[in-house]
Amino acid sequence: MRLSVMLMLSVLMTTLYSYASQAVNININRDWQYLERNDSDITTALSYDDWSEIQLPHTWNATDTVDTVPGYRRSASWYKRTIAVDEINKEGRTLLMFEGANYETQVFVNQNLVGEHIGGYVGFSFDITPFLNNEGSNELMVRVSNQYNPNLIPSQKADFFLFGGITRDVWLHHVPDSYISKTLISTPTVSKKRALTEVELHFNSHKATKGNVTFELMSPKGEKVFEVQKSISLSKGESSLKVVLPDVLNPHLWSPDSPNLYELKSVLRVPNNKSHSDSQRLGYRWFEMKPHKGFFLNGERLLLRGTHRHEEHAGVGPAMSNAQHRSDMVMIKQLGANFVRLGHYPQDPEVYKAADELGLIIWDELPWCRGGKGGAEWEQNTEYLLTTMINQNMNHPSIVFWSLGNEMYWEEDFEGGGDETIITPYLQKLNNIAKQMDPSRLTTIRKYYPGWDVVDAFSPSIWAGWYGGAYNQYQAALENAMQKYPAFLHMEYGGSSHVGRHTETPISAAGLLEAQVSVEEAVNQAVVSSVAKDSDWNESYIVDLFDWHLNVSESIPNFAGNAQWAFKDFGTPLRPENPIPYINMKGLVDRSGKPKDAYYVFASYWSTTPFCWIESHTWTHRNGPKEGRDVTVYCNTEEAELFHEGKSLGKKRKQKDLVPAGGFVWKVPLKTGENRLQVVGYNDNKKVAEDKHQLTYLVGQHGKFDHIKLSIKAMKQNRVLVEAEALDADGNRILDYSERAYFFNIGDQGELIENYGTPTQSSTIEMASGYAAIEFQPGKLPSTIEFRTQNIKGVYINVPKQEQ
Repeated sequence: MRLSVMLMLSVLMTTLYSYASQAVNININRDWQYLERNDSDITTALSYDDWSEIQLPHTWNATDTVDTVPGYRRSASWYKRTIAVDEINKEGRTLLMFEGANYETQVFVNQNLVGEHIGGYVGFSFDITPFLNNEGSNELMVRVSNQYNPNLIPSQKADFFLFGGITRDVWLHHVPDSYISKTLISTPTVSKKRALTEVELHFNSHKATKGNVTFELMSPKGEKVFEVQKSISLSKGESSLKVVLPDVLNPHLWSPDSPNLYELKSVLRVPNNKSHSDSQRLGYRWFEMKPHKGFFLNGERLLLRGTHRHEEHAGVGPAMSNAQHRSDMVMIKQLGANFVRLGHYPQDPEVYKAADELGLIIWDELPWCRGGKGGAEWEQNTEYLLTTMINQNMNHPSIVFWSLGNEMYWEEDFEGGGDETIITPYLQKLNNIAKQMDPSRLTTIRKYYPGWDVVDAFSPSIWAGWYGGAYNQYQAALENAMQKYPAFLHMEYGGSSHVGRHTETPISAAGLLEAQVSVEEAVNQAVVSSVAKDSDWNESYIVDLFDWHLNVSESIPNFAGNAQWAFKDFGTPLRPENPIPYINMKGLVDRSGKPKDAYYVFASYWSTTPFCWIESHTWTHRNGPKEGRDVTVYCNTEEAELFHEGKSLGKKRKQKDLVPAGGFVWKVPLKTGENRLQVVGYNDNKKVAEDKHQLTYLVGQHGKFDHIKLSIKAMKQNRVLVEAEALDADGNRILDYSERAYFFNIGDQGELIENYGTPTQSSTIEMASGYAAIEFQPGKLPSTIEFRTQNIKGVYINVPKQEQ
């Protein structure tokens, strides 16, 4: 089938997709079989006997993206499942619905091609009724490919992996012969006194008929607001109805502090047809970017406090469960954020659902990330993804921004495709499409300067203290951008941190002496000096950088807001030599969701739940003078008191304009050996938070490297943690030891927990302040683990057999 025909079919089928239908939905994530072969012929695929049992969501790149072998599988695979008789709708239609599959998909029922879909990150659906055998079981087969295809966005040169597979949920959706195929809701007029609701219903009917639609709106408190009925004439095939519903008086407004959600139920009734209902949630709010005045929600200025999210997790890649998706969003909300940029593509339906419920403002992004502009086929695919993203997500009140791309002119995939004379007119076309489909939202882009005035809001590139300049330049950079761009938001700032790596002398606010002066990211980092390229990525520096950035952004008048890059560490093919290979380590949490030091800095500014945290729980060994060292504590409480070995070092009151930590820094008389620290946080003179930490201190300095010590620590699930320490001759930790370490299981018993891209689940990792560790699952017999570096030819430790 030619691409243009395939794409037209995909667009048609996508109109059937509805996230929240009240019809019968059957989740079919279970009981699939998987074949990792790139055969294009279905008969050949069926002839193989090496199918394996799997559950959805699924990707074949769950671990090979971050393993020690360069590259990852860019190919095609097959999935198959039996559709049972009781899973078929015998009195109506059966729709097969995918929430997402990357990136080219063919669907077969009983070996008949049902349809094809081009593009990842969005849902699609097919009516499989004509292909079903109603008297017996049916065989569903799906071929999915993530092979190289320059005509698909994002570009192959994007800074994240292009995972393959059926990466989201799959459903069978039972509907009658005449049904609601799509509900689009807009709220063009909203105030504190009234709200206007417009609804566009789309229908699919297998005969021309007349009927009616009942609209019922329920308030956030579960009270009926109104119920109205409209007559309708349905054509055979597709038809639609546009309705202006009654005014909602004194609406409960949606906001990050009060995410009030209404529910609109639409019920279609036609003669000789079961009724069909569709229920959608909506929120009433209004917003704007006032020129040079910032962002306003419901008439009041709101500072956007944000972060970014990539859709992946250690061990599963993008094939995350709904619980894992929601956990990310809950952690972001608990941090105190009110804004999330979804980078750099539409994400799982559960993400938008969580944002609506939690009160997180969303920047939804078309995956035009690098690569420049292609030809007609590329344009067709790109416009399809934009229209589908808007159609599928526009009912979510959390979405305020439609982003049309990021760094689009970098690393062109087509000769001349990065030229602004080509990109800017096409960007204008995309902006026109977005505005025609949804005039209420704000359009945006990041880091494409020639098009800053095409869209409603713009973000330049500012990486003060990381890719360029120093972090004490951040305020001036923001103020310059605010003056230059009337509707300015700052997307992406921060830097990388390697868990457990610390220093007593981090790079100062003034930055590196030889670093490039500009705070903008250079296209070619290899030719400039920067903290990103010329430092060891210790946590001590990144904590200071974020503290400075937050202090600035929280205090500048009329600043709209920003978003830190990124909430969680994620995989990327462009960074093989990072301390954890192939991991972008700019997260506030590691790839498994465990908070790093930087997480607590943000919480100290944003979180409303009282807490204190001693910097840092991974800073377990320190050296220094007999007078001791400064200890910094991050709290969001009014006051804090630090104790050393049970003795109070005094109570301090937080000074919000003081860096670091609002002044919560104490000189602690650390002694050689173990030191116990405790902090207590107070609000209104009442104890509301506490934290404890124990560290080993050495008066003076450690000696030269002498040896590696391996040890074993018991963990949950019968696992053990194999720990490696670089020590001097006296057994002191070598705190500047940072060689790349390699762990091996040299027997056939047990299993290293590796290829997860986390600090304790990576068999190749740089040591952090003389320490590295890996988790191990013992076997039924004893095992041996080997440790190596470039200069250490082998250190060994025996691991006992698994406990029974």
